[in-house]
Amino acid sequence: MENVDYMKLVYQFHKDMLANRFTLVYEGEITHQITKAFTSLTENKMDSYSEDASMKRKVFHVMVECLQNLSKHAEDYKVLNGKGYSGEGIFIIGRTGDNNEDYHILTGNIIQTSKVPDMEAFLERINQLDKNGLKELFKKQMREGSLTEKGGAGLGLIDIARKTGSKLEYNFIRIDDKNSFYTLRTTIIRNQHI
Repeated sequence: MENVDYMKLVYQFHKDMLANRFTLVYEGEITHQITKAFTSLTENKMDSYSEDASMKRKVFHVMVECLQNLSKHAEDYKVLNGKGYSGEGIFIIGRTGDNNEDYHILTGNIIQTSKVPDMEAFLERINQLDKNGLKELFKKQMREGSLTEKGGAGLGLIDIARKTGSKLEYNFIRIDDKNSFYTLRTTIIRNQHI
C-alpha cells in the first residue's frame, strides 16, 4: 500500500471512530499492565464527562471482566508469516445512546470453531434469563460449573449480564476450518436499575 493510501486509511479510521463514538481502541496482547492502563485512561475520560461514581464502577467492572475473558480465552492463531497470537484480541470502549450517555464495550478474539456451538448456546441461555435467573445460573455455575483448561466456567459472561442488565450481543465469523473470530458487545445503560 502506498503511503498516501495508508494516510487515507488512517484518516478514514479516525472518522469512523468519531462517528461511532469510540473513546479507546486497542488491538494486541491483553496483560495485567494493559488492563491497568485502560482503567486509568477510561477513568480520565469519564472524569472529563463528569461521570458519577456508580457509573464509573459499573463500567470498570464490565471492562475488567471483558479484558480478563480476552486474556484467558483467546486462542493461539498462526498467521502466514509464522507469527502466532495468544491472549490477543481487540478491545473498544465508547459511548452510545440518544444523548451519547450510555457506554458500550466491544471485544473480539480468535476461538476454535469447534467451540462455537457450545459458546453460542451458553450466550443464548444467558440472554434468555432475567435478573433472578442470572443470579441462580451464577450460583449453579459456582457450585457445579466445570472449569475449562484456561479456568472459568462462564462466570464472567454471567456477571457481565448481571451488572449491565442488557443482552449480550455476539457474533462468530469463520476464519478458516479451525478458527473463528468471536465478537462480544456489552452495553451499559445509564439510569437502568438492575
